[in-house]
Amino acid sequence: MNAIIKIEELFMFLASIVLFNQTDYSWWVFLALILAPDIGMLGYVISTKVGAVVYNIFHHKGIAIAILCLGWYFKKPIVELSGIILFGHASMDRIFGYGLKFSDSFKHTHLGELK
Repeated sequence: MNAIIKIEELFMFLASIVLFNQTDYSWWVFLALILAPDIGMLGYVISTKVGAVVYNIFHHKGIAIAILCLGWYFKKPIVELSGIILFGHASMDRIFGYGLKFSDSFKHTHLGELK
């Protein structure tokens, strides 16, 4: 993957840290939850098609931002936290080349083929 894309994703991950810092949660919460969105990989137990859909829901930055904004709008810190974690996790994954999945294979992503 292009280095400029990785740098962009790094800055988005850092933005999630800045956003998290604005919450009242302790830092151990961020560390404990940052890998939680990978629960979406369980969809692959059913099939690659279901796996791709579930994985992509948990790793879509637009969904993460929408959840964060809903948390802000309704003043629900746990919803804000969920959006921040989803956004940060998706950015972290993309730093390492893990993109949104196509339904034919876990390794076929919008960023290219995983090696």
